[in-house]
Amino acid sequence: MIKDNQKVLNRMHVVMDAVITTISYALAYVIKFYFLEAKNLGVGVLPPKDYFIVLLFLVPAYVLLYYLCNVYGPKRTVKKHREIGSIIKANTVGIVLYIVILYLFVQEINYSRSMMAIFYVLNIVITTISRIILRKTLHSMRKRGYNLKHVLVVGYSRAAESYIDRLQWNPQWGYVVCGVLDDIVPKDTLYKGVKVLGEIDCLTEMLQNNQLDEIAIALSLRDYDRLEEIVNICEKSGVHTKFIPDYNSLIPSSPYTEELMGLPVINIRYVPLSNTGNMFLKRAMDIAGSLVGIIILSPFLVIISIAVKVTSRGPVIFKQERVGLHNKPFYMYKFRSMEQQTEADEKKAWTVKNDPRVTNIGKILRKTSLDELPQLFNILKGDMSLVGPRPERPLFVEKFKEEIPRYMIKHQVRPGLTGWAQVNGYRGDTSIRKRIEYDLYYIENWSFGFDIKIILLTFITGFINKNAY
Repeated sequence: MIKDNQKVLNRMHVVMDAVITTISYALAYVIKFYFLEAKNLGVGVLPPKDYFIVLLFLVPAYVLLYYLCNVYGPKRTVKKHREIGSIIKANTVGIVLYIVILYLFVQEINYSRSMMAIFYVLNIVITTISRIILRKTLHSMRKRGYNLKHVLVVGYSRAAESYIDRLQWNPQWGYVVCGVLDDIVPKDTLYKGVKVLGEIDCLTEMLQNNQLDEIAIALSLRDYDRLEEIVNICEKSGVHTKFIPDYNSLIPSSPYTEELMGLPVINIRYVPLSNTGNMFLKRAMDIAGSLVGIIILSPFLVIISIAVKVTSRGPVIFKQERVGLHNKPFYMYKFRSMEQQTEADEKKAWTVKNDPRVTNIGKILRKTSLDELPQLFNILKGDMSLVGPRPERPLFVEKFKEEIPRYMIKHQVRPGLTGWAQVNGYRGDTSIRKRIEYDLYYIENWSFGFDIKIILLTFITGFINKNAY
């Protein structure tokens, strides 16, 4: 039944998009020639039939573009912004092709470019609104028990539990887990209301006797020798099958695949900044940003330097060894905020609340993060970046790498003046584990836009650090 429903829904999408494209085009014509240029209607303007005959080619072309841009792909678990992105992509390609074909192959070039622009905007807006309405309608139906997909999970593992958790957290997706098959976990064992129905050998019988829409293979690592057998059984039945690997303990982040002459290869971790182009782009932003920062903030740098110098003994700039890119040590600069100490005292521990070593001016600098400003010179040198995980001292790196899984991955990118963890409140004396979670998310999801977002959030959320002592 669900397959028939999906076919009907896909056909409805095609018809709806064809109608919306036609309506958007007609509205664009009306807005352009009956509202914006009503007084000049007929003066040097092509007759309506020359505009509307284009729809014979335009509508099928847009439907094809929507298909090629995956607008008609399954949408149960696809996020809304991805669907909107596909719509914008298809419309952008469509309008560019439309303009190119008109001006290259059509002798008459009096087609209004502003009308095309209006059509482009209208078609995106109306199509997006229709998709949002349809999405909300389907979500509402699924919550009420309609248009559901029935899934059988083969294998009881951590991956199986995670899969069941996510389906239950999102009832709007419309997935119902009918049960689990496993050779080790006893029959009738319950996990959040989902029952173990029997052993994996029961799969053939269940496929024959049940109206299942999907099989989710979530074998534990110990059972991977049965994977080929299970896949063959599922494919013989014709039921849609998906594989959920149980390798979170080995590969804790999202892997990516590549192909070597037809051989699929799974890379354990994708780090966008390992790409030369991305590295060059980020470094260019760091150089430009640090230079602008130094120039604009130079009066503050001078004032703070004087304040530090006249209020306590010792150098203005405090430098401390930190661990940076590829585990290489470097000296990070700060305005000195504590009384001058011996190197042995320095290494004892972090600063604590009401630490007597912190100077009066140092308390202000730490709370406002102004003591970090000299790191702009670290960025200019290439030791650091504007955005990235905060660097740590070697003794703490040695400690944390044994205590916190994946801690050392943060050193695959340059440390930053600010970072994703910091703008989310993990600064100063806060959870190292949570900080690493945010750092890893940043490392694996880096983009130029993400850096800009973090920099803006740094200014929006402010430089006051409640956890700095």
